[in-house]
Amino acid sequence: MGKRILVIQGHPEPEARRLCHVLADHYVEGAQTAGHEVRRVELAALDFPLLRSQADWEKGLLPASLVQAQQDIAWAQHLVLVFPLWLGDMPALLKGFLEQVARPGFAFKAEGGNPFGRKGLKGRSARIVCTMGMPAPAVPLLLHGAQHQVPGAQHPRLRRHCAGARDLGRHGGEPGRRGRGEALRQVEGVGAQGGLRATFRD
Repeated sequence: MGKRILVIQGHPEPEARRLCHVLADHYVEGAQTAGHEVRRVELAALDFPLLRSQADWEKGLLPASLVQAQQDIAWAQHLVLVFPLWLGDMPALLKGFLEQVARPGFAFKAEGGNPFGRKGLKGRSARIVCTMGMPAPAVPLLLHGAQHQVPGAQHPRLRRHCAGARDLGRHGGEPGRRGRGEALRQVEGVGAQGGLRATFRD
């Protein structure tokens, strides 16, 4: 039985076509070929403000440009985030997007005196596809700590899915042809699987 998959393309550059775009394309191709229903969110095509206060996050309105994206997250059974590693973390645009859509009343709701008592994304699974401009084993050394290997990797329910970082090889400042081809085949195969067994839960 096919799953509902949302691919969030988090590369901020609106014009150039980067490796993240190619990886997302292959993931989508693999998922659709296997019978899954796929939607995409292209962050570079969205125009939205950054949150600047707790009050805005708690009581402000979701920007109109993000309403459809939030609805797509609610629709999805499996979420895929594709982004480059910039300065040891996800790009600011992606972080700003997640802050906007993961508002109280959507990502969580108060229950029994606990403001985070009810999890709005309970039951969904997620995968991170992260590119980096250095060999994967060098990341924790250069960024002073294994917690920086992949954003989100220290979350106990995401760590196992982020631990598979591997070096694709480099040639002339770009991923080697052989390594990139293997990565694209791997991502396409992962897309065909339609998600992970582990899910967000209480």
